[in-house]
Amino acid sequence: MTPAAKLSVAEANREYDVRRLRADFDDVVKGWLARSAGFRAKADCSIDLAYGPRPREKLDIFFAPKRGGPVVVYFHGGYWQRGDKSVYSFVAAPFVASGIDFALVNYNLCPDSSIPLITCQSEAAIAWLWREAGHLRLQRDRFNISGHSAGGHITGMMLATDWPGIGADLPKDLVKSGVPLSGLYDLAPLRPTEINVAVKVDAKVAKTHSPMLLKPAGKAPVLAALGGSETSQFHAQTDRFVEAWSGKGFKIEKLAEPGVDHFDLVNRLAEEDSLIFRRMRDWLQ
Repeated sequence: MTPAAKLSVAEANREYDVRRLRADFDDVVKGWLARSAGFRAKADCSIDLAYGPRPREKLDIFFAPKRGGPVVVYFHGGYWQRGDKSVYSFVAAPFVASGIDFALVNYNLCPDSSIPLITCQSEAAIAWLWREAGHLRLQRDRFNISGHSAGGHITGMMLATDWPGIGADLPKDLVKSGVPLSGLYDLAPLRPTEINVAVKVDAKVAKTHSPMLLKPAGKAPVLAALGGSETSQFHAQTDRFVEAWSGKGFKIEKLAEPGVDHFDLVNRLAEEDSLIFRRMRDWLQ
């Protein structure tokens, strides 16, 4: 495996704190909130379904007009310390229009939470959806996992999850495909950054919760995507993840949409004519 580049603290902060690269970041989020509220108002959806007892253990499902298609379970970004599923409802629009059911998951946020807890919550959300699929009229044998940034990390962790170890009723091949977006697959480079003040990744967590260092638990193919204009370290993270899992005889590909940065990749995902949406739609099982 190609070793991670040695960065100074200043370089690491510059490469990973991508909000600083967008002077209009607050306006971007306001736009997402408005688009999401508008979509929820007209969508066939179930909002704030509880998958666990904690206040943030809730998810939203947006249903396609015709049932029986693929299901995408999506985890939002925000470096495990910001964000909410309600910001990203708009991303579901082209999927629903294409016959794909789309679930968005909330989880506890750092510093009150931790990456190990978030991982357990994400597993619990998927297990709950699988068990409730019949009542929800979801196709339980067509579960696909995706997420952006921190959600890309969660996607990687879910692809490495031993599902029968979570519950004896869960199948080993519960996840049929994965599409992590702008993911963080090696947590060690984040440890000296300002991001880690809230997340508190130590050496143990960096070893046990870096998807790059884990083995895929099943045979679900993975499309590791990001924006072509993202920072060099986001590209390095994806390249090293693809290299590591390819070396295990696993089907994994990289996709970089040209001219797109970290946040515009989310916008492109919500556009039916974009490269990332078309590739992801065709990748789903």
